[in-house]
This record gives sequence, C-alpha cells and structure tokens, in this order.
Amino acid sequence: MRIFGKARHRPSASWRQATDRAFTLIGDGRYEDAGRLLTRAADLEPWLSESWFNLALLHKFRHDWEQARAAGLRAVALLEKETGAPDWWNVGIAATALQDWPLARRAWQAYGLKVPGGTAAAGEPVGMELGSAAVRLSPEGEAEVVWGRRLDPARIEVLSIPLPSSGRRWGEVVLHDGVPHGERTTAAGDTYPVFDEIELWAPSPVPTWVVLIEAATEADRDALEQLAADAGFAAEDWSSSVRLLCRMCSESRMPADEGDGEHLDPHDHSEPGQPGPLGHRTDGHLWVPERECGVAAPASLVRGLLDGWVADSPDSRDWRDLEEVC
Repeated sequence: MRIFGKARHRPSASWRQATDRAFTLIGDGRYEDAGRLLTRAADLEPWLSESWFNLALLHKFRHDWEQARAAGLRAVALLEKETGAPDWWNVGIAATALQDWPLARRAWQAYGLKVPGGTAAAGEPVGMELGSAAVRLSPEGEAEVVWGRRLDPARIEVLSIPLPSSGRRWGEVVLHDGVPHGERTTAAGDTYPVFDEIELWAPSPVPTWVVLIEAATEADRDALEQLAADAGFAAEDWSSSVRLLCRMCSESRMPADEGDGEHLDPHDHSEPGQPGPLGHRTDGHLWVPERECGVAAPASLVRGLLDGWVADSPDSRDWRDLEEVC
C-alpha cells in the first residue's frame, strides 16, 4: 500500500529502539527525554501512523493539548482502517480538552460511536447517553474512586462527594482517559468501568463540608441525603460509603458498596470500629448513630439544610462540628 507516494514498511531497528527507550522514560516520568526520542522516531519513520500516535500519547501525558491534537491528526491521516482505531480516541480527548467540538464529534464518530447532531454541530456533544461510571481522582496521588455521569466519551460529571484530600468537589467535570483501570460491580450484577482522571475540565462553585450527625436509624441518615438532593445539592454518609483499598484492589473488579449487608470485604484495608472514613467494616447489624457526612451545598444553605433535617425529627437527629473542607 502506498500513502503519499511512500510504501508502507516495517519500522527500522533504530525506530524500535528509540520508541522502546522512550516508553521506559515515560514510565519514569521523564517526559522531556522521551519527547526527544519519539521526535527522532517520527523523523526516522514519518509515514508510520504509530510514530505520531506515540507522540500524541506523550503530549496527552503532559497535558499539552495543542500538540496532542496536531500529532493525533497526523496519526489518523496515515491510518489504514477507517473506524475503530485508538488514534481517533486520543484525538477526541485532545479536542474535548480544547473544546474543539467539531473535531471531537468527528473523532468519536470515526471511532465508531453515535454522536447526536452530526459533525457539523458547533456545540459540545449532548445526549450520548453513556450512563454511569466511576472515575479515579488524582490517580498518581491519594487516589479516590467516585461515581459520576458520563457526559461524553472523555468527560464525567462527579456525583459523589469526594474526600477533601482529592481536591475535587461534587458537580465538577473531569477529563478522563479512555482505557478503564478496574471495574465496580453491583448486587444486581451490573458492571461499571473505572476511568482515570486526566485533569479538571470544569470546576464546581459548590463547597464541600464535613459534619458529624447523630442519626438514630438508617432512615434518618437517608432523609438527610434525600433532603439535600431535593434542594439540588448532595449529602453523603462517608462513614459507610468510603473504603480504603490498595492500588491492586482498586484497579481490579470490586463490588460497589451499596450500604447494605455485611461489610467484611477482605480487600478493604480500613480499620474496623472507628467512625468516619476508616470505619467502613462493621458486622452488618450494628448501626452507629454518629456518622461523618460530607455535604455539598452553598454556605448560605448548608446550616439551614441541617437544621431543617433535625426539625423534621428532633428526637432522633442532631448535628455538630460543621466545617468547610474543600
């Protein structure tokens, strides 16, 4: 096959050596050195789509989206197949980061996804109905897996209330990578992928609060979460929703904690018998009234929300030690 007058051929030994060494350097975080080698590889074999695919990957790791888009477009121009290539996915991520919506639509369609509105639409793709997924925030730091709604193939709106250590808030939109690292399964048998966050795409103006509540029953706790949701915000019982997992467990297929049954997961590395995020494991029967909750709500609303919750059942509910944490 000939492309632009050049015959397709196997890459040279020098190309393979430079590329292999570059990915070793990428694994060590030495992006500048890797970039020089991958640029050299592209100079050696400019007719290989892999040369530009690798450069696009490197620029994605560096969050250099202009360069990622440029290299990605060169890669797809040299593809032998028209649909389904991962090269198009990388172009879609770069285009989404840059809010280049016509190119993002073109990339997702070339990958083989249905995008409402066609490639000529100017706005961001909506209505793709990709469902729920989990996203690993700060994957290279104190990683935390939270739940969210997929807006398109590269963005998730965070619907959990992240712990303050993640630096993320409820309602934020994060850009994520295309290859899942792990899965979460539900009691109903549904399986959801866990994607790694690349960067924050759109911040949330809603602060995160931590509060200690006294909830006599699970129904009292549920009432607070429902009251916050009815107001358009969120509350989450961190005492039962947070598990500490090692990286190997987090990146494997794990059951999602749905708040029911026994919490004696052998993969859970929390400490038993402690309230709050380190007290996930219980015998499944003992309800501890003191709960550490995260609340996502404006400062003008949060105290009124908690007071209203208590007023609905003052004998079984109370709150104290409200603090803004993110």
